[in-house]
Amino acid sequence: MLRKPAAALSPIVLCLILLAAAACSPSASSEGYDVELRWTSYGVPHVKADDWGSLGYGFAYAMAEDAVCVLAKDIVMVNGRMAEFFGAEEGRLESDVFHRSVLTPEKLSSYSAAQSERSNEFSAGYVDGYNRFLADRAEELPASCAGEAWVAPITLDDVSRLAIGVGIRYGLGRFQREIAGASPEEEELKVAQTQWDLPEGIGSNAVAVGRGLSASGRGILLGNPHYPWHGSSRFHLVHTTIPGEVDVMGTSLLSTNRVSIGFNKDIAWTHTVSTALRSTLYRLDLDPENPYNYLYDGESKPLDARTVTVQSLGEDGTAVPVERTVYFSHFGPVIENEALPWTAEHAYSLRDAVLDNYYSADTYDALNKATSTAEIEAAISQQGVFWVNTVAADREGNAFYADISGTPNVDAELLERCRVEVPGVPGRIFVLQGGTSDCEWRQDERSRVAGALPPQEMPRVTRDDYVTNSNDSYWLSNPSAPLEGYSPIIGAERTARSLRTRAGLVFMQELIDRGDKVTPDDVQEMLFSHRNYGAELLLDDVLKLCGPANLAAVCDALASWDRTMTNESRGGHFWREFWGRARGIDDLWTVPFDAEKPVETPRGLAVGNAAVAEQLRGALLEAEKVLTEAGLALDAPLGDVQYAERNGERIPIPGGEGWAGMFSMIVTQLDPEKGYTPIVHGNSYIQVVSWDEEGNLDPRAILTYSQSPEPESSHYSDQTKIYSEGGWITLPFTDEEIEADPNLRRLRLESPRS
Repeated sequence: MLRKPAAALSPIVLCLILLAAAACSPSASSEGYDVELRWTSYGVPHVKADDWGSLGYGFAYAMAEDAVCVLAKDIVMVNGRMAEFFGAEEGRLESDVFHRSVLTPEKLSSYSAAQSERSNEFSAGYVDGYNRFLADRAEELPASCAGEAWVAPITLDDVSRLAIGVGIRYGLGRFQREIAGASPEEEELKVAQTQWDLPEGIGSNAVAVGRGLSASGRGILLGNPHYPWHGSSRFHLVHTTIPGEVDVMGTSLLSTNRVSIGFNKDIAWTHTVSTALRSTLYRLDLDPENPYNYLYDGESKPLDARTVTVQSLGEDGTAVPVERTVYFSHFGPVIENEALPWTAEHAYSLRDAVLDNYYSADTYDALNKATSTAEIEAAISQQGVFWVNTVAADREGNAFYADISGTPNVDAELLERCRVEVPGVPGRIFVLQGGTSDCEWRQDERSRVAGALPPQEMPRVTRDDYVTNSNDSYWLSNPSAPLEGYSPIIGAERTARSLRTRAGLVFMQELIDRGDKVTPDDVQEMLFSHRNYGAELLLDDVLKLCGPANLAAVCDALASWDRTMTNESRGGHFWREFWGRARGIDDLWTVPFDAEKPVETPRGLAVGNAAVAEQLRGALLEAEKVLTEAGLALDAPLGDVQYAERNGERIPIPGGEGWAGMFSMIVTQLDPEKGYTPIVHGNSYIQVVSWDEEGNLDPRAILTYSQSPEPESSHYSDQTKIYSEGGWITLPFTDEEIEADPNLRRLRLESPRS
């Protein structure tokens, strides 16, 4: 990869890098690292080694080549040093306090002790490979981090911090400010409003087609995660091989070190973010004699006070120490916000189902080597999948869905008996009584993780027609056989599905109803047609409102819209603005949700209701005003107003929001000066993996935002342009395919083990 020269690392930092490689990683054996890196078109690395240490060495080197600055900043974050380098603003100080108090030396030691020899060998190689990259590229780091003190060698503890940090991202990690600021002595709350919902930027579609529907009689998988286009949650394409042991291709997150979504010659899998909760709150009854003690089974227990010191960048550019104390019950950290104040009577503590789960590496190693959906099920039953559903297909034609993820072992009976209603806390957040052991999460000997639901109690299904998920619960993975009877902590049953979920189910039913067998091209077209199912369902009702002169322009734009969000489509951005305002109107539907017809309902806009009609017309006029003030024509081609800007070039981006009715998901915000840019999240790594009648692998994919986030990289926008034009790439998987690539580049890395 070509990069412009950048400031060199100082001799001291170079020395630290070499010392880190020699001192910070335990030796797996006396033999050296030996790994071959081959890059094919679009900067896709193929990492091949004979042992796990060398594989980790090459994996880290390849990741750093594309994203060293992003990874370095994540390492700063999990070490609790963001405020030291970037200032305390925007939650960085609270992030530091959180990470320092949670990722303690004891926690890191427990994590390391639980890892397999293979995993520890890989991690040691990863550390040395990353540090080798810093030494090799000291004078040519990307401009975004060249010469920065926060780019530094790493240790094995840093790998552990990253792994734990990713795991708790959607449990404890959602409440960093609330944890860092909790105190009985502060009169002024640190956090007034909590963001209870999952953070923006996550979601996914997945469809697995089985032999009963596929033209080849084998499996077809569509993987379509909707992840951020910026930051460490970007995906990175990689292929890892140890001959005779593992040969898997797909993507990892920039901050993780296994293929997390991908395929091998026998199976393909993807993930979608699950509705299952990762944590519950406990209401502590405080000891009247001491606000730092709480009552549990009639005894007074002291809170664990963890005082941490972090450095924070001052106005004069120097870092000053800041001391904070974070409090923990035996459940977990105390949190405080407007709805959950720390009073003389009560405080609230959060228990996370993933914090003590150390099985991710072994789970994904087994998943990467699986040869069937049955082996996928066995792999994820090791419980190292933390917060996602798994959807998979195999060469034999099985289609598989499961939500086997890190979830508290809490059933309906325990909730009925122990749940506490707290004003201001959404109903989907469970608060339990913390004063009695009778309300602890249930223990089950079938679970490897204390207090977590055992895999046997979580939903899964294998079928020969199809399964799907678009971030609603497990209930309608296939509408012909709803999954029911599971703990409400996993998700809701017999409730309305999102427009995006319904779109995917409708599109699949259309393929079935036409009578022809399903091909990979059909599955690709489900996504790349960019149909707006919301408009297909509802626009005709909206057009019934037309007539008044002040609606002429908006009605003309909507009437001529083809109800897609392709780059050439005109009017889809207006629908986005309208429906974003209209979808919350009371009494909106003529046919309400019917659990017996969950794909078809709710439907029909109640335009005959005068109050509803007036509000719908108001939403149309408000949308018109917003676009007019932004200087955007109501019927502008989508690609003219929605784009990714790369090095001064505007790349049109198709797609739209799921809440607006899109299966093809792209989320952005209107900048009145520029249009709909930048892209925030949505379609990211898209794969359609299948097998022909003879069982030969056919892996097609596109990484929508390209391999590297660095503007000077030659792989900053190449795949983005292909995605913009509706194209795909075929991923070279076999040695013959790799060697035949016209842009093949090689690098052999050899080094003594530290």
